[in-house]
Amino acid sequence: MRLPLQGGLPPVGVPSGAVVEIACDESGFSGTNLLDPATPVIAHASVDLGVDEAAALVTTLRSDFRFAPHEFKSRQFLRRPEAADALAWFLAAVRGRAHVHLVDKQLFLVTRVVDLLLAEPSYLAGTRLAGKHRADARALHRAGRAVRPDWNAFLTAFVDMLRTKRRDRGGDGSVERFFAARDALLRHAPTDPVLTALDRSRVAAVQARLYAEDRSIPPPLEPLLPALAETVLFWSAGRRRVLVTHDEQSALTADRLRRLQGALAECAGLPAGESPLAGLVMTDSRDDPRVQVADLLAGVARRMPGTVEQFLSPSVPQDGIAVRAAEILRHRQRV
Repeated sequence: MRLPLQGGLPPVGVPSGAVVEIACDESGFSGTNLLDPATPVIAHASVDLGVDEAAALVTTLRSDFRFAPHEFKSRQFLRRPEAADALAWFLAAVRGRAHVHLVDKQLFLVTRVVDLLLAEPSYLAGTRLAGKHRADARALHRAGRAVRPDWNAFLTAFVDMLRTKRRDRGGDGSVERFFAARDALLRHAPTDPVLTALDRSRVAAVQARLYAEDRSIPPPLEPLLPALAETVLFWSAGRRRVLVTHDEQSALTADRLRRLQGALAECAGLPAGESPLAGLVMTDSRDDPRVQVADLLAGVARRMPGTVEQFLSPSVPQDGIAVRAAEILRHRQRV
């Protein structure tokens, strides 16, 4: 027996204007556990295929390439002897009909430092629409990765400071630990504009708002929302509105999606009812072949990003795809 689907924001009535309907899924999403070395990136994939087109594609993979239903996941897909030919055929079949947004989780955390602690928190945080200080965030990311373990300690302290569940919300010392980690990192980069701009009272005020469940602040450790925003921005080019069908994700609540919808509309200078995000409908991937195609593309992109470069709009440093791919391989060899 299936439980009711969680999340989503179905449109009220038929969306007006030019509308494109896409289906999405992700690979590598680990909730708030953003420092797991086994999944350093998230791939958010989308396709604008019709249901019949996607079903025909899935049928071909299962018949011509003899993939059983339980093998239609990227891990099993890529292990089969037929994988090379099947992957080449699959990528050619979806070329021009698909998109992947790749998110480096560590870089996402650095942009959260900037967008939440140095600016007024916004649902556009983590996207191309919150570009102020983005170059500084990328510079800090590059410098920090060269001075581990102080870099890892800084990110760990930042994540710990923003966790709001299962915590005594009074004087837990997490702000002090964050600034101690910041000070250790400053020894390596004493003039870094992000690190030097952090203010203890401002950081504590943001944490207090999070603890008070201020919903105007985006969930600080949820990269799926900005990934969805970037996906919508890609498909809405030419002022189209985007109607999303998404595999079930509890992070995509109606309240959060409504706030994202409003932020995208405001940024585009549009009325709230004409947001680029027309709505989002949850589905079970078992019931929708379009989502199955997006799921497979996302898994391939996360595990083999170099093979899908034509689909990517990565939120990583210029050399980040190659670096992250190498890190994944090293981790797998250790385990």
